[in-house]
Amino acid sequence: MLARHNSVWLVPRQGSLAKASVVGVLDRTTYPSLRDRLLEFAADSEDGVLIDIERLELRDPALTRVFTLVALRVGDWPAIPFALVTGRPEQRAVLAARGVDRCVPVYPDAGTAEAVLTRPARRRAGRLLDRSPRTSACARSFVRGMCAEWMVPELAEDAELIATEFVENTLRHTDSAPRLWLELRRGTLAVEVADESSRSAVLREELDPAAAGLGLRMVTKVAKKWGSSRSGAGGKTVWAQLARP
Repeated sequence: MLARHNSVWLVPRQGSLAKASVVGVLDRTTYPSLRDRLLEFAADSEDGVLIDIERLELRDPALTRVFTLVALRVGDWPAIPFALVTGRPEQRAVLAARGVDRCVPVYPDAGTAEAVLTRPARRRAGRLLDRSPRTSACARSFVRGMCAEWMVPELAEDAELIATEFVENTLRHTDSAPRLWLELRRGTLAVEVADESSRSAVLREELDPAAAGLGLRMVTKVAKKWGSSRSGAGGKTVWAQLARP
């Protein structure tokens, strides 16, 4: 007899927020796939994510921690609200028993969720940079100008350092043209550089003091948080957050 393999699907839905239904079975075989699909879906979203789980069978209740993991990850980057929707009392009971609802809001229906998740005020600007000897200088100029326009000049110096390091890493380690984004939301300035390489940015502990790449060490000193996240198109975004003093 052939073994039966469980499946799980993420089905996007129309709406003002990024919404999707999860269909299938949550167990140890489907957990990694669901985790990765949720993270990719959230990375491509802008204002908030609602996930309807009514058609998901919670075969292993302990694995509902996948929702907590995703909520914490996307709370760092791209810093958007993440919530679950289910009208099934037994599912809500499982989420409460596992403590998921302490980290992830759980709503009885999409209408209620959308009414509660108000769109946060934010500013966002980006620029596609050419690969040239002046790429890093152009990145710094863009960051400096946006910090002045958004009236956060106190963050400009650190934001320029971060943008320079991320852009130069893209030029050094990929064939991509860097895409630089800045986002100001709730007193936090995010610096993001996207490229077409799936290789994550890594802080190397064995770096020679004279070698290139020490800027990532500086990023860890000035940034509140930083990381590298995969994009749905197969590339990645390296990001860092600065908090206003």
